[in-house]
Amino acid sequence: MLNQVADGVWVRQSEWVWSNAIVVRGEGGLILVDPGIDGSDLNELADDVDRLGIPVVAGFSTHPHWDHLLWHSRFGEVPRYATPGGAQVASEARERAQKMAAESASGIPLELIGLLTPLPEDGGPVPGEIVEHQAHAIGHAAVLLADRGVLVAGDMLSDVLIPLLDPRRPDQVSAYETALDRLGEAARHVDVVVPGHGAVAEGPAVAARLAADRAYIDALRRGEEPIDARLDQDWLSGPHQANLEQARHASG
Repeated sequence: MLNQVADGVWVRQSEWVWSNAIVVRGEGGLILVDPGIDGSDLNELADDVDRLGIPVVAGFSTHPHWDHLLWHSRFGEVPRYATPGGAQVASEARERAQKMAAESASGIPLELIGLLTPLPEDGGPVPGEIVEHQAHAIGHAAVLLADRGVLVAGDMLSDVLIPLLDPRRPDQVSAYETALDRLGEAARHVDVVVPGHGAVAEGPAVAARLAADRAYIDALRRGEEPIDARLDQDWLSGPHQANLEQARHASG
């Protein structure tokens, strides 16, 4: 079910890692941001979109991880965008993303995964401002809808996921610090943050999300064990250990 979080912005959350699909009304129709997580979820999202009675005109992927590269034929043959860096990585890693999707979920149209094109400099049909950074994934982007008070944050500012560094790239701690600076500036203009996974943050929770991620990254920078309630989830222990190893390696 779609939940409206602001004028022309709806969110549908799946059960799998609390993944959020975001529907944004633009000038010409709807833009689907990171839609779906498995076949039934994609179908149900298509049903929800049909009920809105507004055509889908584009898709947008916040970053090139498989669960953010999905699509369904019911959304239409419309352009699907990402940042230039994100689109390039999605193309290069398409076969790997298809394999991961097939192993992780069911009923996904694998042939539609990762068919992205670079977003034009003027943003094309995607409203708002693209806030690009290099934390978590190459070409990661948030979408700032300042006129509606919403920041679509991709895999950042989650209440269920710790900051997840990219183990394939050096000095992700610094990249994450820079990203949080950019997102913090964007968050000054909003009352609502929609993460890729987890609950929508509203009001004071927006600043709390930023503070929690800054505290985690600051602890990594100091070589300390972060104190973070999100680490109570056992399934985050592996990524957390990888974060610690990368931070220790970067500090020499």
